[in-house]
Amino acid sequence: MYTIIGAGIGGLTTALVFEKLNIKYQLFEKAKAPNALGAGIWLAPNALQVLEFVGVLDAVFKVGNVVNRITLSNQKLEPLADSSQLPAKEKYGFSTLAIHRAKLQLALIEALPKEKIHWNKAFQYFKQENDAVIITFTDGSQVESQYLIGADGIDSKVRAQLFPKSQIRYSGQTCWRGVMKSALPSEYKERGIEMWGKGIRFGLSQLSETETSWFAVQKSKAFQKDNTAVLKEKLTTYFKDFHPLVNQLISNTEIDNILRNDITDLKPIKHWQKGNVCLIGDAAHATTPNMGQGGAQAIEDGYYLGRMISENPNKNSFKDFQNKRYKRVNSIVMQSWFTGKIANMTAGYSIRNIIFSKVPKKLIDKNMYSVYDLKD
Repeated sequence: MYTIIGAGIGGLTTALVFEKLNIKYQLFEKAKAPNALGAGIWLAPNALQVLEFVGVLDAVFKVGNVVNRITLSNQKLEPLADSSQLPAKEKYGFSTLAIHRAKLQLALIEALPKEKIHWNKAFQYFKQENDAVIITFTDGSQVESQYLIGADGIDSKVRAQLFPKSQIRYSGQTCWRGVMKSALPSEYKERGIEMWGKGIRFGLSQLSETETSWFAVQKSKAFQKDNTAVLKEKLTTYFKDFHPLVNQLISNTEIDNILRNDITDLKPIKHWQKGNVCLIGDAAHATTPNMGQGGAQAIEDGYYLGRMISENPNKNSFKDFQNKRYKRVNSIVMQSWFTGKIANMTAGYSIRNIIFSKVPKKLIDKNMYSVYDLKD
């Protein structure tokens, strides 16, 4: 029996893979009910291939919006790199999908047997005894399981016990994420756009016929708070020199639909597993959102872990799983961290833009496919 802690994207996908492969599991979540906050998330073809494998692709596409073109531009929306996703669609069967995180979570939950998800069960600690793991929850209840999977996010309590010296690191940037309750002008419907300015950037994509997601990033001290009475005015001032579409989105977003989060990741750790306990997703390798791969890599984790367990059901596959995933995932973590530093450059930002505009399309596509490919 496998016990999964956390009903986020990684935990739910792992449960779906286990369900398909007839691996016994139970999933425990501290929330009383589904409560995914936040805004939009991109699901690249590598993630969509896994969702197709577990049989939820149609349900996800029904509540998302297809992105067939990804544009990196300067603040005036003049392209620096413009990448069609149609070749990816030909290769994998689909391009990138933009979707609200809450809708994605609900689609995954609805595909699982209700009796295997236990709500209002907050993990407290575990104890490994012989060939078993005893998990204790904050309500005092306990579960005995052969294996424990920590899918409880960047602030993972499972990781805190397993690897207490692990460190969350702050990028020096903060991010406002918003959802506007209307669609984009038709020419932007199937586009994902990120605009780079001087030490500041803005991204956007339509999520559905009635929702558009955007994000705004700038350098900041950590743990700052906003005065919501003047937040939209402050943001429109920050982006006054950007394409007019930017401030239209900010102005037309209700203040309750704007969230602020510091951009952090997990400083890479040497191991994701010890004994009968394993970490996946953000609990193991939280990354900054600069490549749109955080959720996708958690989804991949569930796929590969399930495959390895299914192929060797009588073996502890956690070490093999780490060996399979470690190099790829940490490469994405490091690349995303570096991309964030470049994107928010102040000195030399105009030279940065010139360099990015000269990058050959073949090189951009090569890097894109290296991320999108699932390798068995």
